[in-house]
Parts: sequence; structure tokens; C-alpha cells
Amino acid sequence: MASPTSPTATAPARIRARTAPPPPPAVRGGGPFLLLIGLCTAVTAANIYLAAPLLPLIARAFGTTPSAMTWIASVAQFGYAAGLLFFAPLGDRLSRRTLVAALSAAAAGALVAASLAPGTAVLAAAVFVAAAATVVPQLLVPLIAERAPADRRARHVAAVIAGLFTGIVAARVLGGLAGQAFGWRWVFAGSAALTLALGLATALALPAEGRRGRGPLFSGLAALPGLLRRSPDLWRASLRQAGMFGAWSALWTSLTLLLTGPAYGLSTATAGLFGLFGLTASAVAPLAGGLVDRFGAARVVGTAYLLAAGSVPLFWLGGHALVALFVAAVAIHAALVASHVANQTLALTTTAMPATANTAYVVSGFAGGALASAAAGPAYGHWGWSGVTAVAGVWLLIGWGATAVRR
Repeated sequence: MASPTSPTATAPARIRARTAPPPPPAVRGGGPFLLLIGLCTAVTAANIYLAAPLLPLIARAFGTTPSAMTWIASVAQFGYAAGLLFFAPLGDRLSRRTLVAALSAAAAGALVAASLAPGTAVLAAAVFVAAAATVVPQLLVPLIAERAPADRRARHVAAVIAGLFTGIVAARVLGGLAGQAFGWRWVFAGSAALTLALGLATALALPAEGRRGRGPLFSGLAALPGLLRRSPDLWRASLRQAGMFGAWSALWTSLTLLLTGPAYGLSTATAGLFGLFGLTASAVAPLAGGLVDRFGAARVVGTAYLLAAGSVPLFWLGGHALVALFVAAVAIHAALVASHVANQTLALTTTAMPATANTAYVVSGFAGGALASAAAGPAYGHWGWSGVTAVAGVWLLIGWGATAVRR
């Protein structure tokens, strides 16, 4: 058979050979490159939750009560949501090397401003900007999924997700300890230095790219609804992760109320050590990536939902038995990260706009978690811990039931 470049090849074949876009080159560096990506993801993700464990120290510095400062932690969540909507879709249009460098520098500058803040207004503004610029992991995940070998794609995505969950745990556990030892201002300053150093190092390691799309820069935001309509797999992955993340958020954000309440009477510091169970996610992520590559995303998500459903009665029993909480905490984190690896891999590989698809996916999960957390507070006030576990069960039912039948 004649090759496309031989004299006997047809003209259309020669034209296709000349005009077909080359496949994206694989990211070079292997293990060291993935390690750098994981470290960068951990440090930048930690910025979203950095203020939460420091609130008592910040309140003391500004002469107020910790309960009056909780809104600072909420500002970080709103900042991250804004960054997801406006900055993450730019990964489909601009060089990700440039974006990672610029956002890392912006986050570092905002963290320095937070460390020097003379009052709560400046601190809140700085935390908002830092969290908005913390979408670097959501730029790196699509790149890894796009350029990884097909048979190892989920495992490479899992490496980045492991870094993300490690950063969340580090912010909640190590941030509080470092703040107690050195003061909250030094925690923000130290995070600024780490963010800038790892962000710039990661940007230099990324492949060079030019502008990757046409049209207005923020047109990706307008494309989100249509992209969800055209991609049933993306729609399904987004809803399922919203249900899973909502169940986790309802349980995990209310757990401190149970542990510090009459049932156990633990101190806030001791209750905060439960955050170490989040390390389960970092350990499970590589395993989940291998299972997705071998068995497919749908089977892994289904198994994760079964595991999460089994953890709900264990959490309910944990209202009276501490050992049940230990087991349930491990199970819910394992289910969350396995579902996340599978759903995000599916979301990133079903459209030609991976960064925009990733934004739709992450925003959906974030919205599910925020709504479940908002429902868990009143549920705890009316029905105690049983009400919180009921909210988690309802979110799992919604997440799975709404996507069980193909559109």
C-alpha cells in the first residue's frame, strides 16, 4: 500500500498528512516532573485553607473573638470560586507556562500583603486574591491528562490530586502548629515564598506553548453551559462528584461540633488532628488511578459510591463510639479521592476544551459541597449528629440517582 508521502498516494491523503495537527508531545521528566507538579499543587492548594487554623491567632491580634473572624475563611472559598470561573478556563487559550508563573506571582504577592495586613479588611482582600490565584492545580491537571500516555493517564492525574489533598491536610494541621510557634503573619509569609518558588519552578518545567485558542479570553466562561449540554459524560461526572463532595463536606465540616460537644468533649486542637485522616486521600489516589486505567472510570465511581454509602451509618454510629469515626473517616476519604480521580479523568477526556470542562467539573463539585455544608449546620441544630448523617445520605442519593439513567 502506498504511503501518504509516496508518488502514488492520492492528493487528499497528501493534504491530510500535511494539515493534520500533530499529537501533543508527552511531558518530559517522568517521575521528577510529576513530583514537582505534586509539590506545587500541595503548596498552592494549601493557600485556600491557610486562614482557617489561624483564626484564633488573627482574632487575638486584632482584638476580637475567633467566632467574629470565621468569615475570613469563607472569603477564601469565594475567592477560589471566582478563580475557577475566570482564570481556570484560560488554560484552553493561553500558554499554561505563562499562566502558572503569573498566577503564582499574584498569589505570592497577595500572601505577603496578608502577612502585613493592618486590619481585617486588608487581610480579607488579600486572602480573596490569594485564593483566586490558587487555581494553578486546575491548570496542571488538564495538561497532565492531555499529554500523559493513554494507558497511564489516570495514574498521572492521581499524582496531582494526591498533592492537592496533601496540601489541604497540611494547611489545616501544620498551618495551626506553625502559627502557634512563629505567629500567623510568618505563616502567610512562608507560604508566599513556597508558592513563588515552586510556581516558577513548575512554570519553567512545563512545555512551551503559544496562544492556544481564538476569540475573547473569557469566552470559556460563556461556553460552560453549552459544553455541559453537549457532553453527557462531563455532565454525569460533574453531578456525581457534586453528590460525593457534598456528602464529605456535610460530615467533615460538622465533625468538630460533634467532637468538641458533650458527646466527646475534646479540645479544638485535639479535634483538629482528625484532619490527619485526610492523608488517606494521598495514599489512595495512586491506587485509584491504576484502577481507573485498568477497569474504567464508571466502575471505580460506582465502587466509591458504595464505600461512601457504607461510611454514612458508621458516621452515625460514631456519635457514640469513637472507633467507628476512625473507620468512617478513612472510608469517606478513600471514597472521595477514588471518585475524584475517576470523574476528573473522565471530565478531562470527553471534550476538546479540557480546561473549560475541568472548570465545569470543579465548580459543580464545589457547589455541591457548599450547599451540603449549608444544610448540615441547621440539620445539626435541629436533629444533632443524626441530622448531619442524613444530609450526607441524601446528597449521595441525589448524586447517583440523578445520573443513573443516560440522557
